[in-house]
Amino acid sequence: MSPTLKEVARLAGVSRSTVSRVINNHPHVRPQTRERVWQAIRKSGYQPHAVARSLVTNRTEIIGMVIPEAVTTLFTDPFFPILLRGATNACNAHRYQLMLSLFAPSADQQERYQNLLGNGYLDGVIVASASLDDSLISNLLHDRVLFVSVGRHPNRQVHFVDVDNLGGARMAVEHLIHLGHRRIATITGRPDMAAGQDRLEGYRQAMQAHGIPVEERLVVEGDFTENSGMVGMQRLLSASPSAVFVASDMMAIGALKALRQAGWQVPQDIALVSFDDIPIASAIEPALTTVRQPIERMGSIAVEVLLSLVESSPEEEAPVHRIVLPTELVVRASCGSP
Repeated sequence: MSPTLKEVARLAGVSRSTVSRVINNHPHVRPQTRERVWQAIRKSGYQPHAVARSLVTNRTEIIGMVIPEAVTTLFTDPFFPILLRGATNACNAHRYQLMLSLFAPSADQQERYQNLLGNGYLDGVIVASASLDDSLISNLLHDRVLFVSVGRHPNRQVHFVDVDNLGGARMAVEHLIHLGHRRIATITGRPDMAAGQDRLEGYRQAMQAHGIPVEERLVVEGDFTENSGMVGMQRLLSASPSAVFVASDMMAIGALKALRQAGWQVPQDIALVSFDDIPIASAIEPALTTVRQPIERMGSIAVEVLLSLVESSPEEEAPVHRIVLPTELVVRASCGSP
């Protein structure tokens, strides 16, 4: 037989109404009492009725993570599992559930959007890896859905959490310049994404600040995938750069494969610096010099910001959150730095 509210109240030494207030996140409960009630709930195995609770609080305590990418990208790029880990940990800390949805670009994207958000089942949404012109953002704004973007967005109404992509890229390129390189190429990220644009701008600013002309044939477009890094590096070989700033670690792995196939050694023949510091960056040979971004922290902060919006009073006009986290350069073997 399932435990009842009365049994939870007895275990916690409080009234049934206090247990109800704790379950429904009522603000006027002392922290010590709240924790005692949750301990009793866990010990007894009591399951609060989600539907009944949502009728009282007007919340489902479920938020969505929408990633407009193909399934293959999600499971081949370590960025996304790390981001999800941060978001999941933050949800667990607040006793919210996280629901993942992949919105791969397709003709039925609008139908998928309506199925996910049209019934009001989610309290809010986190959008990760969206292009700047993705209709998902405009739809969320139009429908007044609470959401936070992981990644900068130019619309002043959009709450976002991002890292200093421009400053990080500039730091990486300046490191190569300080090592004596002048013929520095880059493999960019997607030009329709803020991270791709900002990292390219950081490359250009570093070159210009040191009086080094940017040769357009040293700028090759990628899309953050390993294959685009390989193809991009193959295109750059004829231009004979002495160093390359690659806009993501996954692309840098592809670039390394292309260089090995061509018989070039890293860093003896060419130096590489990339961006992200995913776990494999330190495990491959040579280990990648890369710009570390706090991926897991981005996921957790995005949840914290979203929940602050969800739990704020409807009468309150919340300020737009535009959070930019710092990056750091992690120097390893691929750049040839002593």
